[in-house]
Amino acid sequence: MKKYISSILFGTCLLAFTSCKKYLDINTNPNQATSSTPTYVLPNALAVTASSTDVTYHNYGAQTVGYEVNAGGYGGWGTIFTYNYSTSEQTGLWTSMYNNLRDYQYILSQTEGVATSTYFNAAARIMKAYDFQLLVDQYGDIPYSEALQGADFLTPKYDKAEAIYQDLIVQLNKAIADINAADEGTQLNISSADIMFHGDMQKWKQLANTIKLRILIRASGSSLSSYVTTQLGSFNTADGFLNDDAIINPGYIVTDGKQNPIWNTYHSNAGGTQSGFGRQFIPSTYVLQFYNGGKLTDDTRADLTYYHGVTVPNNQLGNDATPPNAPSGTPAWYIGGTNYANAPNTVGVLKGRTMGSPLFLAAESHFLLAEAALKGYALAGTAQANFDAGIAASFAYLEKDVSGSIADNTPQEDATAYQLENAGAAKAYLANYNLAATNEQRLEAIITQKYIALNFIHGHEAWNEYRRTGYPVTTGTAANTSFASVTSQSTRTDRLPVRVQYPSSEYTYNPGNVPSGINVYTSRLFWDAN
Repeated sequence: MKKYISSILFGTCLLAFTSCKKYLDINTNPNQATSSTPTYVLPNALAVTASSTDVTYHNYGAQTVGYEVNAGGYGGWGTIFTYNYSTSEQTGLWTSMYNNLRDYQYILSQTEGVATSTYFNAAARIMKAYDFQLLVDQYGDIPYSEALQGADFLTPKYDKAEAIYQDLIVQLNKAIADINAADEGTQLNISSADIMFHGDMQKWKQLANTIKLRILIRASGSSLSSYVTTQLGSFNTADGFLNDDAIINPGYIVTDGKQNPIWNTYHSNAGGTQSGFGRQFIPSTYVLQFYNGGKLTDDTRADLTYYHGVTVPNNQLGNDATPPNAPSGTPAWYIGGTNYANAPNTVGVLKGRTMGSPLFLAAESHFLLAEAALKGYALAGTAQANFDAGIAASFAYLEKDVSGSIADNTPQEDATAYQLENAGAAKAYLANYNLAATNEQRLEAIITQKYIALNFIHGHEAWNEYRRTGYPVTTGTAANTSFASVTSQSTRTDRLPVRVQYPSSEYTYNPGNVPSGINVYTSRLFWDAN
């Protein structure tokens, strides 16, 4: 759809430097500074969460779930191809989150019992739960109850993943209850420090509810199934769920170290020098099947996601003999042209240097609600209504510009047209929930659409859902039916791993507690039924 390319080259509207200096110049570990306060720590912590989620976690998941694969001209792929991860690889998943968690723990310690700081306390508690779920979903058992306690617990015990999941629900419920009980008139102003919701505590409660729902849905087919049934049956829906994208933006500007981290990683630095990292990757042949008619037809979202849409260069992970190069002059996921130095703002997934960083998509919220309804818990509408809303929300996120506004695009109309176009597809129910004949087909439809909505945004969440459900379906070894590496060393039928190793630092400094004998192909997490 060329209208999405030709009519969306917006001029850059920068925030004043002073408006973001206090967010972007804070020490990355402000809890170690004697003068830090929650007002200064919270915005920095949120910005770091966004960077860790959208770069470190996303990149790992994207490489594993078929969103990005090796392009031509680069080598040294190692365990990205084989999945035979060692304890020295993917360690950023661990270190980035625990470093970030120290900031939220600092806020909690400074605000606990302080009546005027309830909003700061609740926000930190919600984000702490968000971070810990990310860790559990990659490692399983981790330090939790004795973690973040400094010298009191230098070798913290490892808590069971199932127990952590249940306590995260307790913490999220407490955060919601505390916000509801707080006297708004006496609260320390959080709006300037809140670089996500700008002090809208209703949205914070909705985020907490949506994280709760993600936790419960993920654990629904596990040993916690009875617990999940009880929690879903008594879910307090009064405060609602996310109905718009949760976006973090501390005031990114076109200055090195201060522009959007996703853009900086995949496109170019503030001086316009292209990212070598971004040029190493192109989309997989597998993921393009959901756009080019192989499985589904979706020209609109293809044109919003990829340079030259469905004709973007693609490959199968591990094919290092004849891999096509990335598009000339641009990463595969930027649709605004081929000028690195003067790249204009646009829409899609790489919108511009000052774009906000998505923490939680409205599309994912709707697909979680759709699955809850499929399981018999219509928390906020029917499965059909939320499925359709999830598709529309996916179009809406891609059609938002760098400021978060939708100009002349029509996400609802585009979503409806997409569903009509795919009414005759071999698996038409993947785009049209009403055409699914069984609950298994309905689940496949929900998770497949979530896979499409999360494409090149939150690869780790798509990877988590694949491990949990086995969707989207992968079969055989062909590039259009499997996203597994052609040089995989996995012993599984799908030739994929199930987890990463604990970092080597844990075996050095906490050897008495870190689990041993971890196998990346067989040591599944408790919720991994696939």
